[in-house]
Amino acid sequence: MISRLLLDLFCFRTKVWTSPPCPHFAFSWECWRFLARIALARGGLMGNSPPMRIMTWNINSLRLRLPLLERLCAENQPDIVCLQETKVTDDLFPLDAVQALGFPHVCFRGMKSYNGVAILSRQPMRMLTDTPDWCDRGDCRHIAVEYGEGADAVTVHDFYVPAGGDIPDPVENPKFAHKLAFVEEARAWFAQRDVRRTVVVGDLNIAPLEHDVWSHRQLLKIVSHTPEETSRLLAWQNSGFVDAMRHFVPADEKLYTWWSYRNRDWSASNRGRRLDHVWVTPDLVPALRDMSVLRPVRDWEKPSDHVPVIVDLAI
Repeated sequence: MISRLLLDLFCFRTKVWTSPPCPHFAFSWECWRFLARIALARGGLMGNSPPMRIMTWNINSLRLRLPLLERLCAENQPDIVCLQETKVTDDLFPLDAVQALGFPHVCFRGMKSYNGVAILSRQPMRMLTDTPDWCDRGDCRHIAVEYGEGADAVTVHDFYVPAGGDIPDPVENPKFAHKLAFVEEARAWFAQRDVRRTVVVGDLNIAPLEHDVWSHRQLLKIVSHTPEETSRLLAWQNSGFVDAMRHFVPADEKLYTWWSYRNRDWSASNRGRRLDHVWVTPDLVPALRDMSVLRPVRDWEKPSDHVPVIVDLAI
């Protein structure tokens, strides 16, 4: 009975807050959330299934923002962290520092100054090596792992889709052409497979829905929200996935994960976009428990222009 109550409180409402309603409520909520997570971890809610808390974040330089990552992990205790734009070659990856955060299992692909992805895990995982070199670029935009063992294993894909430059024309702008080709290639690859127990996360650099941007009308010709991009991203999603963030937040509510560095008063103007995503295969939808967009992180010292997204599953 207590475990049931904890789960109900744990799942009561998705939190996408600028600040808590009041300090007393924030404290009590976090206490209940902490207790619910203990109950989940001990199998009191879902048999012997362990919780799986996934955090995805475009960190915009791992070495520069390692202190922020440390704080995030201490405050939120993710089981798996998927990073994009690590911007570090494999030989310079700060492996010891990352493992010291409580993640002994680390997979990464990186290059100098640009791109780069990494997955950090508290539990053993196996890096998958049969994934494509997207668009034959070798530019370190994807990594995938198998988390767990046997029939209970979950596959996690971490993507960093090309931003696409500023001109939404594939003829005039090779970067935009690359972006469209990347998304189409990813769609086709997943569509050819019987994908199950799979999570796709990352900075997909496209805000596909009307309320994923601050102004649908004004951004229709702006890269990240053009019909050429949004139609392709939704086709990829429809190849076998469910939007886990919109599972918790209705499509008619605003939801953002990115605010431009160019706007100093970013919170007041709130001209955001949802560029970061979490998708799950339909067989994992019943396991979805909670989702949080960590908007306050955008106000931390030397922040990324993206904020982390956390999804909890009882797998």
